[in-house]
Amino acid sequence: QVQLAESGGGSVQAGGSLRLSCTASLNIAGTYVWGWFRQTPGQEREGVATIDDDGATTYADSVKGRFTSSRDNLKRTLYLEMNSLTPDDTAIYYCAFRWGRLARDYRLRHFVYTIWGHGTQVSVSS
Repeated sequence: QVQLAESGGGSVQAGGSLRLSCTASLNIAGTYVWGWFRQTPGQEREGVATIDDDGATTYADSVKGRFTSSRDNLKRTLYLEMNSLTPDDTAIYYCAFRWGRLARDYRLRHFVYTIWGHGTQVSVSS
């Protein structure tokens, strides 16, 4: 069973940048979708960005042009580069993973993912 560990969260001023990392406990091979989600108190977990084994990415409209998802298979690590951060980006960010193919329309839906990290806090001040 793959386990995920996020890192890289922190506090930053609006307009700043952060890079999140998610490291898997096992080598990732085969077909999969690996993604980032975020959640604020009282809100549903929101899909932010995903990447699959072919390198195809999907992004939430709210982060397009500002966030970039990438992976390093040798390091078993998924990254989320976040630029031009705003206070609306404040949330706990979670890494999620699932084996197998997934239609693009479902990739930002939290309920299709079976493996989750514990989350890392991102706080953006104005």
